[in-house]
Amino acid sequence: MENEKNGRRKFIYFLLSILVAAGVWLYADLTGGPNGTARTTEKEFQDIPIEFFGEATLADRGLMLMEEGSDLTVDLKLEGTRWMISNLDRSQIRFTVNLANVIEPGVQSLNYLLSYTDRRFNNAFDYEANINNVTVNISELYSQEVDVSCELVGSVGEGFTAGQVELSHTRVEIRGEEEDIRPIRYARVTLDIGDSAEETVSQELALQYYDENGNVVDSSNIHAAVETVQATLPVYVTKELRLTVNFVSAPGARLRNTDYRIDPETITVSGEASLLKNVETLNLGGFDLLDLGTALSQNYTTSYYPIILPEGYQNLSGVTRAALRIRFTDMTSTTVPTGNITWKNLPEGKSAEVLTQTLPVKIYGTAANVAAVTEEHIAVTVDLADYSAASGTYTIPAEVTVAIGDVGIQGEYQIQVNIREGQDEPEPAPPDPEPQDEPEEAEEP
Repeated sequence: MENEKNGRRKFIYFLLSILVAAGVWLYADLTGGPNGTARTTEKEFQDIPIEFFGEATLADRGLMLMEEGSDLTVDLKLEGTRWMISNLDRSQIRFTVNLANVIEPGVQSLNYLLSYTDRRFNNAFDYEANINNVTVNISELYSQEVDVSCELVGSVGEGFTAGQVELSHTRVEIRGEEEDIRPIRYARVTLDIGDSAEETVSQELALQYYDENGNVVDSSNIHAAVETVQATLPVYVTKELRLTVNFVSAPGARLRNTDYRIDPETITVSGEASLLKNVETLNLGGFDLLDLGTALSQNYTTSYYPIILPEGYQNLSGVTRAALRIRFTDMTSTTVPTGNITWKNLPEGKSAEVLTQTLPVKIYGTAANVAAVTEEHIAVTVDLADYSAASGTYTIPAEVTVAIGDVGIQGEYQIQVNIREGQDEPEPAPPDPEPQDEPEEAEEP
């Protein structure tokens, strides 16, 4: 049994030694090992395309690279370790030439740069090329200007109209060899607006060139100052907009108690469909109903508003101002005397005496609302918070509230109060008024 185990162990050691020896041999063969004595191999690559840079700079100088007479490909022979050579693909080889420093026409010899897209291969190979320098044939550009037009394809939706096509460039300079440029008579772009366009269409379009017979000219050798043109077709819609006014109301002066009209009621406008898509009204401005006064009148008050259209709108009606004619249909006023006068915020250590016994308060509103108000519905309050260091008799502004109906209070009110040093007196409890309607800030018809 012991001999059998020893035999197996020896066999395993034998296999491991073979694997280690093979690994050391493979490492030395592919990488050179620590002494750099790796075996090398060669590989040839045919017709690697030469990449040229700086052609735009060349065109700015009125020059161009001619394919005829120029080196366009190169053959390479690379030498390196078998490992590196086996991992290199021709697509990873770049053979580049910079034209930015060329300043005159003629056949010239330029330096090149050999590089690799994978940095592992940098400085990994010795190489030999079939050319020492790259020969380029530089020619002067022929140039001329041509008109740019636009061909429309598609239609606008029903009820919409289209304006004229607007082009970012109506003429463009083109450059190239004379035999390529001279036949060109004009350039054109094609704008497809689709079916039933309902808003402005704008697209960046490529130029197409034509000769005098309307035939398309190959543009591969043409260098244009701009490669594309922005074409815009404005699409308009005509709408009738209702004129409106923002009415500002207050207690006793509500829009529902008025009779009004706006003349004209509507105007017709035209504009880009995208601007007018969800627009149905045009607001003229605001009107405070208190400007009508607080007395019933059979006469209308007239206010005039200029009709100012937002940018991009066109007024087809020709009307430049509108008139608002308005009056109250139910409005009255009366004076109600009240003795419900009290104070609040009496300073500590002070006492107060109200000297004004009765205060006539003028109210207004509809006849029914005004008739319902009695003395008990009106409360008058003065605030003494600012009189902590004062003594004597003062005329103090008063706050007047009405606890019933929708009525307004006309004018400003004051009462006389005598303030003196002394024991605090309990503040009179104001009457519990019924909640009054909150004033409306704005109403619009």
